[in-house]
Amino acid sequence: MDFFHAHILTIVTFFPLAGMIVLLFFGSENKNLIRLWANAVGIAGFAISIPLWLRFDFDKADQFQFVEHYKWIQALGADYHVGIDGISLLLILLTTLLGPLAILSSWSAIEIRTKEYYAFLLMLQTGMLGVFISLDFFMFYVFWEVMLVPMYFLIGVWGGARKLYAAIKFFLYTLVGSVLLLLGILALYFIYPSIAAVHPEVSAQFGTVPTFNILAFHAISPYLLQNFQEWIFLAFFIGFAIKVPMFPFHTWLPDAHVEAPTAGSVILAGVLLKMGTYGFLRFSLPIVPEGVKHYVPMVAALSIIAIVYGALVAMMQPDMKKLVAYSSVSHMGFVMLGMFALNPNGLNGSIIQQINHGISTGALFLIVGMIYERRHTREIAQFGGLSSVMPQFATVFLIMTMSSIGLPLLNGFIGEFTIMQGAFQRNIWWAVFGGSGIVLGAAYMLWLYQRTMFGKLENPANEKLQDMNLREWATMIPLIIVAFWIGLYPAPFFRALDKPVIKLVQKLDPSYLQGAPRLEAKSGERR
Repeated sequence: MDFFHAHILTIVTFFPLAGMIVLLFFGSENKNLIRLWANAVGIAGFAISIPLWLRFDFDKADQFQFVEHYKWIQALGADYHVGIDGISLLLILLTTLLGPLAILSSWSAIEIRTKEYYAFLLMLQTGMLGVFISLDFFMFYVFWEVMLVPMYFLIGVWGGARKLYAAIKFFLYTLVGSVLLLLGILALYFIYPSIAAVHPEVSAQFGTVPTFNILAFHAISPYLLQNFQEWIFLAFFIGFAIKVPMFPFHTWLPDAHVEAPTAGSVILAGVLLKMGTYGFLRFSLPIVPEGVKHYVPMVAALSIIAIVYGALVAMMQPDMKKLVAYSSVSHMGFVMLGMFALNPNGLNGSIIQQINHGISTGALFLIVGMIYERRHTREIAQFGGLSSVMPQFATVFLIMTMSSIGLPLLNGFIGEFTIMQGAFQRNIWWAVFGGSGIVLGAAYMLWLYQRTMFGKLENPANEKLQDMNLREWATMIPLIIVAFWIGLYPAPFFRALDKPVIKLVQKLDPSYLQGAPRLEAKSGERR
């Protein structure tokens, strides 16, 4: 037990990879055994991640916990260095929750190359978890790139009619961002020794040799020149913005979502998009704060465009999956707007809304997948009156629709309300445009629900559709529980975020909390 707790992050991260290696020895003809094993590994992976929440010290949520630090490639200055704070804790638990649900959703949907499919899903799980635990930039970049491979194959092999086009587009977009991200990392790597050499408080802790230690880069951030910070921010910005994706780097997303299998869409929307926002939180804001502040108007403008544009385009979509995909562009624009308000409410809301988006949009993709398995079409015009033949499905769909548009008592409301507070404090027009995105979001989601669930059942092909089965209920119940948990009692989530967020705000503006009201206290009163 002591070994488990001492190495819990390593075990949680590499457990899916170990399960994948065992899976490779299974015979390809034993499809049910392959499915059972993959689901067992996914569920066990979530179970072993629960102690992270139970043993996490929320009073020290701004400090990295469960830290492991070992020498790795000494010639490069790269170490095996892992740890999590309150921000990465929530994203890891989101990943370990959505992973097994995505695996379970594939039970009857995947019939070809079953072993390879589940192997790639498990590999992808390890890649995503590795990104959230890395405290070494070299290690972070390795995991960042590892994620590309399984997702490329999941889209390219098990996707729809235009799967190769979508897979190549996804890979090329992300690769371009990765190259620019690497240039930014190398610039910090090579400038570190010269700064550490003249600042004893840095060299005493991290030495003077080149390093990829992310904490060392946090330490030298006050000594980086404004011009240098602006260039580094741009390199990071393109790399992370493509992954979010922000307008105008979003065009790969609808194609990838539409062509990906259901599990791929769930993971893509639920976790992979959060890699970009996590990159801003972990690297851009604390390492190049002056660069961040310089480009706030640009990021805010792009975020507002994404909010309105994504919602308007979603409203025009005839395909359910494409509508949900464009809704992600709008929702993630809202997340970025809150983040770049650079105040506690905006940042808190941004991170909570990342979790909310993973829950509600992941659930919506599961719902679209359920109807596609029955009818092999996602055209909205093909449906209508489904609530009369699939009442359980209609109920679950309604709950997650309300979650997505931010109905009070559900998770979306908490994130949207907090972001609107932060945006209003920064600029009233940010709140106005953000509010328009909420209204448009309600319009296209309610339009989708009304067109598919209500009205007359006129299409004969829909008359004998089966309602949800036990397996489908098993994929949806955990998401419904979390949606109501965050909506009714978000205090534990805010408790994980308050101190890391205040630490970020103080990094960006040391005088902010000294001269302003204690916004985190207000947040506590609200909760």
